[in-house]
Amino acid sequence: MHPTAAAAPVAPAFFDGFEERYVDTPDGPVFCRVGGTGAPLLLLHGYPQTSAMWHAVAADLARDHQVICPDLRGYGRSLKPATDASHAPYSKRAMAGDMIAVMDALGHDRFLIGSHDRGSRVAHRLAADHPARVRALATLDIAPTREMYRDADSGFAHTYWHWYWLTLPHPFPETLIGADPAYFWLFKCGAGKAGLTPFVQQALDEYLTCFADAGAIHGACEDYRAAAAIDIAHDDADPSKLQMPLLALWGKDGAIERHFDCLALWRERAADVRGWAVPGGHYLAEECPDTVIAAWRDFFGQIAR
Repeated sequence: MHPTAAAAPVAPAFFDGFEERYVDTPDGPVFCRVGGTGAPLLLLHGYPQTSAMWHAVAADLARDHQVICPDLRGYGRSLKPATDASHAPYSKRAMAGDMIAVMDALGHDRFLIGSHDRGSRVAHRLAADHPARVRALATLDIAPTREMYRDADSGFAHTYWHWYWLTLPHPFPETLIGADPAYFWLFKCGAGKAGLTPFVQQALDEYLTCFADAGAIHGACEDYRAAAAIDIAHDDADPSKLQMPLLALWGKDGAIERHFDCLALWRERAADVRGWAVPGGHYLAEECPDTVIAAWRDFFGQIAR
């Protein structure tokens, strides 16, 4: 275990009652944590994390949902396919296709989605490509990709420098990150106001272990390369708005609050949008899980009624 992970607080419970399994998809295996019964709820993690980021909210939500927490392709214990010049294997469309395959394998035709960061970008594309499958969508600390790139200023670029640096051609960022993956992860994820305090030992150990894999480093870079290229092309080719309800929460201490009008940008991409800033930074599901649980329970509960 990395010394920083060993020094982090230990969560008293960590996916207790959840099953770990691999689901075969057309492109390869997707690792999932699955627990609970009730209306299916798919939780999609962000960069540079894994499904472990949901540890503080999953058990509560599993009281009346079947909660499915996969690792996205390129991350954690899921598939890390070879890429191509267009970065299509790491497009949000390809990642969304994996999630459709997972939910098909679990027998779920329609489902709710809760998401954070890169996972919210996957969720957005999934809802756009498969609108009949998604009952409602909740996002944490993002605005839509195309609109964020369009409206970004130098202040945002300095705060979210990785948005640009990770898109540089292979193998430049991969080589530099690979020299000390833990240093990179800790520097990047500890840069906010909360530092590393949102992360418990079990999750931090998983993050650092998984991110030490060269395939995960490359997969994450490809995720960002796709976002700046083929994902925007897919957005430009699809001007329609999402019709399912969308709840956007973002951190008062984060870059979204400082640099964007989050709700205005989501309203360019979705017809039924609500949301607000909450106390905290970027890693809201770990920094303020009770706030996320309360908001999501109310939102998803309205859908169920």
